[in-house]
Amino acid sequence: MPSINLLPWREAERQKRQRDFGIAMGAAVLAGIAVVMLTMLFYSQLISAQESRNNRLKAEIAILEEDIKEIDSLERQKERLLARMEIIEQLQKSRPEIVHLFDELVRQLPEGVYLTGMKQTGSRVELRGIAQSSTRVSALMRQIDASVWLSDPEVERVETKQSGSSRQSEFVVYAKQVRSDAELEDDV
Repeated sequence: MPSINLLPWREAERQKRQRDFGIAMGAAVLAGIAVVMLTMLFYSQLISAQESRNNRLKAEIAILEEDIKEIDSLERQKERLLARMEIIEQLQKSRPEIVHLFDELVRQLPEGVYLTGMKQTGSRVELRGIAQSSTRVSALMRQIDASVWLSDPEVERVETKQSGSSRQSEFVVYAKQVRSDAELEDDV
């Protein structure tokens, strides 16, 4: 019988399979690396797209915050202007009141009473003056109480002082200024 040596053929076949396995393994490793790289690239693209959206939103938010600050400053300016308008309107309405007040003071001031000072705070009027006697101050208070434009007279003090050969009474009287019904109707 003839002897056939099959060893080199099998060895060559084994080396070929090992080489094919190595190539397949290298290709699988390369394919795996490619898949990982493509996945990283894909997610990197998603992250950069989201970051650009976030940056755009931040820029828009900054613009809107500036607009909000401007609107707030305009609101404050509007409130200040409305307050000024209201004050001017009140002053316009109260303009004839001072004329009525002075006119009424001249009418109600009894003989022998002289005013040295007058101060108004809101509707409260402070009258300082000199009278020939304290009874003249009482007459002034009665006149104020009967007045249309003045009410609620209050005496803070009456001091009698000797001035040469005569005696004079220095006084401080408070009264409240009243608006008449006719003036209220004119304002409406």
